[in-house]
Amino acid sequence: MSGPVQQVITMAAKTTSMATGRALTTETEREYLRGEHGDQRMYEARSRIKARINDQLASDVEVFKDEAPELLEELREVACKGES
Repeated sequence: MSGPVQQVITMAAKTTSMATGRALTTETEREYLRGEHGDQRMYEARSRIKARINDQLASDVEVFKDEAPELLEELREVACKGES
């Protein structure tokens, strides 16, 4: 298979793998949070993650409320797992 159809299939595969790469943090940011690369990197990672939570995640939650309440419920279940 070649041509435009193959390009679409290839793009879809790349998009799928990109979409599953991280939620809020990258693996490198997780290392930074664990202090594996020094205090400055830890501080920077915390700052970036806080910005994602306050900007992007907050925006996503608003979309979920209006357009996909089942996704909002799933997010709540995962985020609050183990909380009482």
